Amino acid sequence: MLKVALCDDEATQRASAGKLLQEYATLHPQLAVKLSVFSSGRELLDAAEENGGFDLYLLDVVMPDLTGIELGVKLRKLGLNGLIIYLTISPEFAVDSYEARAFYYLMKPADQAQLYPVLDRAVKTLEKRKAACVKVKTRDGLRLLRMDSILYVELVGRAVRYHLSGGEQVESVTVRCPFQEEASSLLADSRFFLCGASFVVNLFYVTAVEKSFLLLDSGDRVPLARSLAAQARQQWSRYWLNAPEGEAGL
Repeated sequence: MLKVALCDDEATQRASAGKLLQEYATLHPQLAVKLSVFSSGRELLDAAEENGGFDLYLLDVVMPDLTGIELGVKLRKLGLNGLIIYLTISPEFAVDSYEARAFYYLMKPADQAQLYPVLDRAVKTLEKRKAACVKVKTRDGLRLLRMDSILYVELVGRAVRYHLSGGEQVESVTVRCPFQEEASSLLADSRFFLCGASFVVNLFYVTAVEKSFLLLDSGDRVPLARSLAAQARQQWSRYWLNAPEGEAGL
């Protein structure tokens, strides 16, 4: 099932975008799209907090009380990493949308020719996310962790601890190889960066690169070797400017 949230404070815009989404769902029945429509950012945020969020968000930028950009940032702070597509009448907010790690930015009124290719890329990106996992041997048995759920990884003694977006921590059994080798499957993905001898971070969740740490939207600070600060900043910027399949593309 593909859970989609549409949020716009204008009824005519909600109806127009909702119709396009319903038509897209009809053309792709295998996706089993479940569309939820909201008239305010606060209403959507409450629903996301209660139900665990959505796979895809289509958000108006200019809304009273809580703008689309503010809403996107709050969703990220909740640890929700669904793809965000912004719909608006002005291009002036394009740069601001990076703060919410937007997947795409479309001008209103969107039509099939504009929206459907973006939805196709979004679906493809979500499918890749869900398929990408790492295997972790724990004391309770083998765990499969989705890469997109991993905030960061650290070496604790001779075990590897995985910090997940929902707040859960998963710890491996004792590892017999160097940390970098143990994390090689993560480091093969452009989302992940080796911060030093004992930490790997998911750049998707990074909100700032400082001299000695990386700040995550969860509030966590991941230690960063000072010698790697410039490289971390470059890779973080490159990830968001050149993310595959349109992610963060405007």
